Amino acid sequence: MIKTARSFEALVCLGVAALVTITGACTGGSLTKSTPPFDPGAPLVQFSTSHFAGAGNCAQCHSNLKDASGNDVSIDSQWRSTMMANAAKDPYYLAKVASEAADLPALKNAIEDACATCHMPMARTQAVSDGTAVGILGNGFLSSSNSLNKAALDGNSCTLCHQIQSSGLGTPDTFDGKYVIDTSTKAPNRIEFGHYANPLTGPMQAVVGFTPALGAQTNSAGLCGTCHTVYTPFVDSQGNVKGTFPEQTPYLEWTNSTYGSNPAGQLACQFCHMPLASGPAAISNNPTTLTPRDSFYQHGFIGGSSLILNIMSSNVQDLKLSASSDQLLATSQLTSTQLSSRSAQLSIASSTIENGALKVTLSVSDQAGHKVPTGFPSRRAWIQFTVTDAAGKVVFESGKPGADGKISGNDADSKTGVYEPHYDIITRSDQVQIYESIMRDTDGKVTYNLLRAASYLKDNRLLPTGFNKATAPADAGVKGEAMDDANFTGGSDQVTYQISLSGIGPYTVTARLLYQTVSYQFGKAFVGGDALVKSFLGYYQAADKTPALVSSVSKTLG
Repeated sequence: MIKTARSFEALVCLGVAALVTITGACTGGSLTKSTPPFDPGAPLVQFSTSHFAGAGNCAQCHSNLKDASGNDVSIDSQWRSTMMANAAKDPYYLAKVASEAADLPALKNAIEDACATCHMPMARTQAVSDGTAVGILGNGFLSSSNSLNKAALDGNSCTLCHQIQSSGLGTPDTFDGKYVIDTSTKAPNRIEFGHYANPLTGPMQAVVGFTPALGAQTNSAGLCGTCHTVYTPFVDSQGNVKGTFPEQTPYLEWTNSTYGSNPAGQLACQFCHMPLASGPAAISNNPTTLTPRDSFYQHGFIGGSSLILNIMSSNVQDLKLSASSDQLLATSQLTSTQLSSRSAQLSIASSTIENGALKVTLSVSDQAGHKVPTGFPSRRAWIQFTVTDAAGKVVFESGKPGADGKISGNDADSKTGVYEPHYDIITRSDQVQIYESIMRDTDGKVTYNLLRAASYLKDNRLLPTGFNKATAPADAGVKGEAMDDANFTGGSDQVTYQISLSGIGPYTVTARLLYQTVSYQFGKAFVGGDALVKSFLGYYQAADKTPALVSSVSKTLG
C-alpha cells in the first residue's frame, strides 16, 4: 500500500527504511531552487475549456511561495522549466513524431494519437470528450489555428495530473496513458486532487472553477506509471502491425525493486523526483494567511534529460518556451545533481598489479528505484576507464567520449547493424561497458526507429536493489549476455579490467560513469525532411554533447 507523504518522510528520516539510502531525501534541500535573480520567463499560458485550465490560471495563486528555510518553492517557477511542462515542445519528441509518421504514413493518425496522450494530454482528452479530431502535425494541435493549441502546448500541466482518478492506477488498465479523467462534472465542482486533507475550497472554485479535495493517488507511483509504462505498436518490413513493444517500463522496474515491493513501505516516484521542501510551506498565496503545510512536494520533476534541457535553453525563442534560458539551465544543473547523487555509484572492489599486469574490478551500484538509465531507449550510461603512468601518459583507455557524441570503441557508433555486447571482463581498449537497451526489428536487425522495434537484443541497464532478473517480467527484464553474468544482479554490476602495462609506475586508475540522454545513433535516426526533424538536427549538431558525469573513482597503484 502506498504511504502518505508524511509516512514517506518518516520512513527515511526516522531510519526505518534501511532497505535504501537516498541522499538528502529528508528535506530535498539539495534539489531546491533558490529565489531566481534572473529573467522569470514569459507568462504561462492561460486558457479554459470544459475540463481543463492553463498553468497560467493556476499560477495566480501558486506563485510567490517559500518554505521554512526561505527557499522559493513556487509551483509555477519550478514547473515551467521542466520536461513535464515542455512535454509538447521538446524538440526531440517532436522530431521523433514527425519521423515515425513519415516512415509509416498509414499509421500517422495512430502515432499522433498515442503520442498526444502523454505529451499533449489536456488537448487530447478534451478532443476525445468533444468528439473532435486528435492530431499533432499539420492542422493538428501544433497549429496556432487549432482551438486546442494552448491546451496542447501546456504539456503535462496542473489540471491534468491533479484530475487523474484513482481507478485502476498501478494496473495494466491505466498503462499507455489510460488515466481516468472525470469529464462529466462541471465547474466549479470539478475535483482537483491533492495530498492534503481539508483544503480551503473557495479560492480555487472562484479562480479556476475546480474544487480541491484529498486524493491519496497524488502520492502514488501508479499515477506516474500511467505515462511511464508505454507499449508501442511495431510493424514488420511490409508495414504490417505485428504486436506491441515495451518502449519504457520504469513503473514495472520499480514494482520489482525493493522500493516498490518491500512490505515495510514503498518509496514512490514523487519522493525522489519531487523532493520535499525544507520544512512547512504555504501551498497557495490566496489567502495570504494560509497556514503552512508539512510535507510540501516541490514541482521540479527532476529526471535525466540534461541534453534536451540544454538544447531548449539555447533555443527559447524558436521553441516559444515560457521558461527563460536561465531557468532551463538551472533545471539542467539540478538534473546533473540528481544524476550524480541519486542514480548510480562507482567504486573499486579490488585492484592488483602482478608481473606487469593490472587487474581492477569495479563495482557499479544502482541507487535509484528503477533501472539506470531508464525511460526512452535513447539513453545510455557507460564506464570510461583510464590508466596513466608516472609521467601522466595514458597507457590504457576504454570508453573515451567524443565531441560528436560517439564513444570510442563502441561498435554501434562506428558500424551499421551491430552493437557493443555486455562484458564481465575487459582486456582491450575497444571493449566498452555500456549500460543500454538495443532494439531489434522483426528481422532481428538493430533498429533505432521506434515503430520498427519488436524486442530488445540487449538490455543490461543497471538493475535497482531487490530486482531479480530470473523472475522479473519479460517486459522489464534483462536481455543479452548480462542475463548470464553472475556479477550482474539486483542493485549492482561488477566488471573486471585486465591489462598488460607499459611505462613506469606508479599507475593511476581512473573510472568515470558517464551518461547521455540521446545516444549517437538515436541522434541521427530520423526519416523524412519535416521541418521539425530539420530543426532538431540543427539543434543537436550545435549542442554541447559532453556526457554527464554520474560518478567517478580514482586510485594509484604500484
